[in-house]
Amino acid sequence: MVSSDQRRRQLAREKFERQQQRREEARRRSKRLTIAISAAVAVVAVAGVGTYLALDGDDKKDKGDAAASASPSESPSPGESSEPEPAMKIDKAAKYTMSLKTGAGDIAFAMDAAKTPHTTNSFKALSDKGFFDGTKCHRLTTQGIFVLQCGDPEGNGSGGPGYTIPDENLTGLGKAAADGTVTYPAGTVAMANTGQPHTGGSQFFLVYKDSKLPPTYTPFGTMDGASLKAVEKIGAAGVAGGAADGAPKTAVDISKATVAKS
Repeated sequence: MVSSDQRRRQLAREKFERQQQRREEARRRSKRLTIAISAAVAVVAVAGVGTYLALDGDDKKDKGDAAASASPSESPSPGESSEPEPAMKIDKAAKYTMSLKTGAGDIAFAMDAAKTPHTTNSFKALSDKGFFDGTKCHRLTTQGIFVLQCGDPEGNGSGGPGYTIPDENLTGLGKAAADGTVTYPAGTVAMANTGQPHTGGSQFFLVYKDSKLPPTYTPFGTMDGASLKAVEKIGAAGVAGGAADGAPKTAVDISKATVAKS
């Protein structure tokens, strides 16, 4: 007869094995995950560098031949969290504005809590505790898709808040075209993710020129005109080293992030 302690150990072992299997699957997917820089979703080389978007939150992305970490404490599998999503405290009928003070200019965007309550609530909770303060926008893409990616406390695309939030408003930009993409208009702010459903964390991207992407990234904000111009200027300066995808040449360090009810 199996004792309760033995049963608990068996269940824990089975859970760990499932987690390891999902991590390995995610690692393999992360090597393949790319955003088509034309109109299709495919692996495309740009100046010898694969362009991919949105390896976010609590899942480490590959760098070169280095595999994603399998440590449960460092990189939970997509869809799993080490802590719960913040309790819902926002007014779902209201609009909120997130303001970023950066060395490259102030950036603000409106968030519609009715359409994206989990995302808005999470960003308010994170901002209230200073999560984004002292971080930087670590990634700029200037060919095919035109985005500035921010919100990673690690500054390298691997960090997150320790929890994930559900996808929201995925039909908000309209029906996907035959190639499986929708247009994320300039001024849109959307969530990055690991390529799997409901894996958003804290990383987000600012679209500074119309970009075609799969409708799998939660569009939750819209920049005002002055903010869009600031990001366009960052985009025009290009990527450090002259590549099409990498750290922006113009450093975008966030000194303070706030979310206020509009």
